[in-house]
Amino acid sequence: MAWDTERTKSLLLEAATSEFCTRGLAGARIDRIAAEAGVNKERIYQYFGNKTGLFDAVIVAALSSLMDEVPIHGEGPEAMANYAGRLFDHHQEDATAPRLLFWEGLERGTEVVGLPKRMANCASKVNSTIAALPGISREDAGDLLITIVSLCDSAPVLPALDGLMAGNDPGRLQRRRAAVVRTVYLAASALAAEAASPGSSATEIAPVPVVQ
Repeated sequence: MAWDTERTKSLLLEAATSEFCTRGLAGARIDRIAAEAGVNKERIYQYFGNKTGLFDAVIVAALSSLMDEVPIHGEGPEAMANYAGRLFDHHQEDATAPRLLFWEGLERGTEVVGLPKRMANCASKVNSTIAALPGISREDAGDLLITIVSLCDSAPVLPALDGLMAGNDPGRLQRRRAAVVRTVYLAASALAAEAASPGSSATEIAPVPVVQ
């Protein structure tokens, strides 16, 4: 019977994702990953080289998946606010990407793996933001996106801080989501106003709409 290489890789990636999300790169253990996957640990070295190579593969896979699952639709500040709301919801349901990115930042700093693909993914998001807010610069589009990512990624990763600052009442999650959507709408509106009329005042921005 032929060995199912792709299935084995998939099992290892799934087990490694859970391990890295919980313990980071330094704390993760090859033995635990192999045991969870039900695969001989030698397969990890065969397919991924070492633990670092496996972490790299997990990061690239998680972020590539996220690109497809949460696209930017429409035009105007409402489109960017809607994107932020959907990204917030996605990360509440699955905190894989935020956790991996926080571990990557803590343990690797500015070192980036899968650079060509990740640069292409980021460029695609920037292009989508410019399409939603015609006339804004690439730098402003990038700043808006990193603001959205920071707001949405921090929600599932910093629950203790959130509770300390804003409380833990039953409606807290929806209030946090509304605050993220409102912040993004106001920021996107300011950029759109500036692009339409350089020097325009933020006081000219319309009231924040209800964004689902």
